[in-house]
Amino acid sequence: MDRKPKILIVDDKPENLVALAVVLKDLDIELVKATSGNDALKQTLHHDFALALLDIQMPEMDGYELAGILREEERTANLPFIFISAVYTDNLNVFKGYEKGAFSFITKPFQPEILVNKVKFFINNYQQEIALQNLNEDLHRKNQELESINRELEAFTYSVSHDLRAPLRAINGYTQILSEDYTSALDEEGQRLMKTVLSSTEKMNTLIEELLEFSRLGRQELRRQEIDMKHLTEEVIREISKSMNHAAQIKISELPKVRADRQLIYQVMFNLLSNAIKYSAKKEDPVVEISSEENGSDVVFSVKDNGAGFDMKYAGKLFDVFQRLHSDRDFKGTGVGLAIVQRIVAKHGGRVWGEGKQDEGALFRFSLAKN
Repeated sequence: MDRKPKILIVDDKPENLVALAVVLKDLDIELVKATSGNDALKQTLHHDFALALLDIQMPEMDGYELAGILREEERTANLPFIFISAVYTDNLNVFKGYEKGAFSFITKPFQPEILVNKVKFFINNYQQEIALQNLNEDLHRKNQELESINRELEAFTYSVSHDLRAPLRAINGYTQILSEDYTSALDEEGQRLMKTVLSSTEKMNTLIEELLEFSRLGRQELRRQEIDMKHLTEEVIREISKSMNHAAQIKISELPKVRADRQLIYQVMFNLLSNAIKYSAKKEDPVVEISSEENGSDVVFSVKDNGAGFDMKYAGKLFDVFQRLHSDRDFKGTGVGLAIVQRIVAKHGGRVWGEGKQDEGALFRFSLAKN
């Protein structure tokens, strides 16, 4: 439970302290009383105050002197205080009070509501500052926890990259030696198994590579720049055509420019177009269409194909890591590509979704802010 805000009230006359306590009795605060300037300074060493109410006319150390000392001490330099006086009420003394750093000046006699409302104002400010301070401390703590998690993730990523790949390289190397030097010693089944081992190590290496890429995306900072999406898409198509033979007819509509991370959006288009070309490859006339439309403050990009499609009842699994809606025998893949797409688009503040019908093609859309 939060502690009550503390108010310091300073007056050399006990009856005045009692009167102030009566006026403020309905407020959810803790009053700390002091009957002299020295007593007040001692109290500031033991308490954190939200506000101080200071009498001016006091023996030994008057309210002005006390205010000056409070302003000079680091602990109380920002402590708001209100002067309350029945004697020093002329304009010159009021001005002097503000000069000493008072936030307000109340002359006696006064209406209790005036003091209560002023105290409420400072209490509200104090509570908001405490809440903000707690929030900042909480954010700082969470940032430290996040940094620790990221360091652990970096270590894990390094371990995956090196410790898993080393035995894979060994398996692949020894299998290559078998393939080159001992093929004649193996029967047909032995050669088939050897090819399976090579294929499996290659697939595992690809899977590790994509998992590392997926992991890096969470920590990579966005480097926004203006992107000509049509030019980028044409570049992606040229790159895909170098790595895979296909007969797909690819149609590109006019695409607008957006501000985004070019490298990451390139990856989005590469993954979506690769999928569209791959899953439509078994059609007699494969067609892939890329288009866009404006939707309020967003631009929605679409990649449509007339390929294998998918059953919409499994649409919720599309963007999960390792979730595939087609067997590896029909279409090669690792089940990471769409998860990468989803993470990149979400990192840009957009969203991605898919629609499809079995054997009738699929349509994937993702949104990016215009600016």
